Amino acid sequence: MCGVALLVGPHAASHRRAFDAMMDAIEDRGESQEIDISDTALIGTARLKIVDRDNAIQPWMSRDGRWALCYNGEVFNHKALRTQLQSLGHEQRSASDTEVVLESYLAWGEDALLKFRGEFAFAIVDRLTDRVFLARDPAGVKPLYWARRDGHLLIASEVKALAPLHVQVFEVPPGYCGWASPDADPMLEPYIDLLRLGEGEPMITDVDEAKRVLRETYRESVALRVDTDLTVGVILSGGLDSSLALIHVQEMHPDCVAYTVGMPGSPDLEYAKRLTNDLGIPHEVVEVKPSDIGVAEVREAVRVSEATEYGDVINSVVSLKVFERVRDTGVKVVLAGDGSDELFGGYDMYQDIDAAMARELFLHKIRHLSSTELQRVDRTSMGRQVETRVPYLDIEMLLLAMRIPLEFKVRDGYEKWILRQTFDDVLPDYIKARHKNPMSRSSGFHERVR
Repeated sequence: MCGVALLVGPHAASHRRAFDAMMDAIEDRGESQEIDISDTALIGTARLKIVDRDNAIQPWMSRDGRWALCYNGEVFNHKALRTQLQSLGHEQRSASDTEVVLESYLAWGEDALLKFRGEFAFAIVDRLTDRVFLARDPAGVKPLYWARRDGHLLIASEVKALAPLHVQVFEVPPGYCGWASPDADPMLEPYIDLLRLGEGEPMITDVDEAKRVLRETYRESVALRVDTDLTVGVILSGGLDSSLALIHVQEMHPDCVAYTVGMPGSPDLEYAKRLTNDLGIPHEVVEVKPSDIGVAEVREAVRVSEATEYGDVINSVVSLKVFERVRDTGVKVVLAGDGSDELFGGYDMYQDIDAAMARELFLHKIRHLSSTELQRVDRTSMGRQVETRVPYLDIEMLLLAMRIPLEFKVRDGYEKWILRQTFDDVLPDYIKARHKNPMSRSSGFHERVR
């Protein structure tokens, strides 16, 4: 994963100072800064090297030099797509998903986005016309923003790369794509509409069928995200969602390690220590005392996360602590349990509502994840050069969740009942029985940050 910055328009090269400021703002997202300069386009990437680390240099150029890709994220099914592209005569110069993204677009146009199983945001520049194609993954795991100034189109991965230029900043919404140009606002349309997920699809009314399909889909989602030669970490709270992720990562990618942050004696630490001990998994514990959290830490959390809501700031303070440990131990890739609550009824608000209201509530929560939990996860992990993958928010998981009725999600006094039942054979009883507890409270940080 990376950070991207683009300044496109007539005589763009004369605006090098503004572009350099944009690149400086996203510097923490990658290990190296890679740029391409022309008279009409300044484009760059702060690249965190994950897939084909030596060859996936950005901006990635098409063989004929017309198209330039700046890309943040990963398309996890890139190997299968590469095989399809080769059958169509697309020669490959690397083993990277970066190349697959560009070649897929050149082969299939916007339809390529429906083939991607990934977490991504990218901009493809047509160097003949200076038009730019923008796209963002269905759930909005990866960010993308745009602005216009003095006849130029500005694009970046973070608001902090654009706001100092005194421009109005706009978001590319999750699941949207479209063309932009220096002299006109982008024409963005949904290729997947989060507010219509599952519309017209039959509900799964048999609980055994729901469990079977959920098991297959979740296992596939995790498998795609651990297909790497690097060590894989798991952000472990000791709750249901992250514990399931850890159990599956250990099965599919034995070179794994768990990370937990909390104050001494906090519930998260105790549950996580017990689980990793039972599984025999290396465990990095980040114990933080109340005196370790002060005004400076809160301000840094606000700066990095670009969050202003009270709850998001608290969770960002917690997240920065754990991602700093991940970085310091040399791990670049982690899985997290974010998104499960929004898909499977993890909040009290799902109690005592009817099916129609439940559907609206689920869709609302999913649509706004990109500006709450996912914004925190992206900024705090990438701000410490760590790539966080979220298996619960794979597109197939999103579609499946909207076909599972509320009565399977909230039942017998438990939230996320269907998850507990589906994986009853692998979950320890003490994890299966643990109820949802907000991150800031279960880690022990809430009162101190407040």
